[in-house]
Amino acid sequence: MNKTLIAYFSRAGENYFSGEMKYVKTGNTEIVANIIQEITNADIFKIEMANPYSESYMACIEEAKKDLRENKRPALAKDADNMDSYDTIILAYPNYWGTIPMAVASFLEKHDFTGKKILPLCTNEGSGMGSSERDIKKYAKNAVVENGLSVSGSKAANSKTVVEKWLRSNGIL
Repeated sequence: MNKTLIAYFSRAGENYFSGEMKYVKTGNTEIVANIIQEITNADIFKIEMANPYSESYMACIEEAKKDLRENKRPALAKDADNMDSYDTIILAYPNYWGTIPMAVASFLEKHDFTGKKILPLCTNEGSGMGSSERDIKKYAKNAVVENGLSVSGSKAANSKTVVEKWLRSNGIL
């Protein structure tokens, strides 16, 4: 039996939307993760940092850039339970400096993904998947990493149709 987990990293606060800053209570990636959960009824887990980045967009991107430059693995607030019971992980995250946030690297390196399928989903405002698919393969050794889906953060709330198509093409629906 194929069991799926939606693991996602998302950030609320001040965010960038098509050239302007807006404050949001729910991050774009969390919006898409919740859409996936609604469609699939899969288990869901939010990857959270023990010491979150700033709610200020400019401060956050500098903190994330520093972590990436230093190859830092931020401590996580908690870990997912029963990772061994999942065959497929839908991994959702924002594009931070062309790749996954380092908190996602922390999550990936904590677990054995041998034989598991990872479906990457990246929210962004035009930068696409960046090198995230390649980097996920590096951090989740022995996982089968499928082609990801890039979702514009400003269109996250209206992404259900494209997400359903992607899930269907990957055998989830």
